[in-house]
Amino acid sequence: MLAKPEGHKDPAYLSALIRAEQVTTVHFVPSMLRAFLQEPTAADCVRLRRVICSGEALTAELQRQFFSVLRVPLHNLYGPTEAAVDISFWQCDASTTTVPIGRPVWNTRLYVLDANLQLVPVGIAGELYVSGIQLARGYLNRPALSAERFVADPCGFEPGTRMYRTGDLARWRADGVLEYLGRADQQLKIRGFRIEPGEIEAALVSHPGVAQAVVVGSGQEPAEKHLVAYVVPKTTLGLDRAEVRSYLQRTLPDYMVPAAFVLLKALPLTPNGKVDRKALPAPDFAAAKGPWRVPGSPQEEILCALFTEVLGVSRVGVEDNFFELGGHSLLATRLVSRVRTALEVELPISTVFEAPTVAGLAS
Repeated sequence: MLAKPEGHKDPAYLSALIRAEQVTTVHFVPSMLRAFLQEPTAADCVRLRRVICSGEALTAELQRQFFSVLRVPLHNLYGPTEAAVDISFWQCDASTTTVPIGRPVWNTRLYVLDANLQLVPVGIAGELYVSGIQLARGYLNRPALSAERFVADPCGFEPGTRMYRTGDLARWRADGVLEYLGRADQQLKIRGFRIEPGEIEAALVSHPGVAQAVVVGSGQEPAEKHLVAYVVPKTTLGLDRAEVRSYLQRTLPDYMVPAAFVLLKALPLTPNGKVDRKALPAPDFAAAKGPWRVPGSPQEEILCALFTEVLGVSRVGVEDNFFELGGHSLLATRLVSRVRTALEVELPISTVFEAPTVAGLAS
């Protein structure tokens, strides 16, 4: 079954499709699974026989939430795009407090290595490498990057066997199961999308008013992660955050546009001159608000309440921008669902991006 365009982002539509077509198997990224489980009718998908997750880390909390709603097997898969695609598997257990990425699939070898490409002992963290028949040939027209990431496999059974350096940290458990620990570099995974902060930073410094920029991921839970841009303006006059956001939207996909922009006089540095990411201040989404204006109609009043509920903020004015208050595409789907219930209006998700204020949506 194929969801309608943009339907894969709408939990209510997905639930209706699964029930109407008696779907038995469905594959989610964890952040979308979280949104789906919050849909009141998700528990009515009684024909489901298995649910598969991959694309980002599956947390123990989300695993617990899943088994409280659905009584079917949940499978956690792991794999980079360069390995076409899932290379390890794990069937989740409601009684466990961690969610490993499991064991390698057939014809696949997984290594946890140190900086010298030596195998590390059980229980010790190292970088995860993949070897097997499903590896990509490399990156198209990027020989230097291919040589950096696809390296010789010292344990290969045939001459010329390669392995892929994932950039992920992992460790083996004593029972032969692999645990994912995070990234070894600055790459981010947000709502299933692989993001290189450097690409966003390059787009930011191309803006005529930006002198320096650093982009980081903020938020503890994968589903709540968002991008934060720390920007040093070229002049003391500062920057218009809305204008910078609009500038990025012209060149970057929506998922790469930061949820918050923090203006700094200078980036904090470590003693050796590198950016001290740990010293960057937490974003204050309230600071991104424009002039606060009260609702002027019952419809605007309802929308303000829905914005407040979905975004988890204390209050919202009719001119406040959904995305400048910390909203993102997944929260937009939640907002659309709430609008459907409260106002009985079918609102396309694209409308939230086109008119991201209460006043805009009301009109």
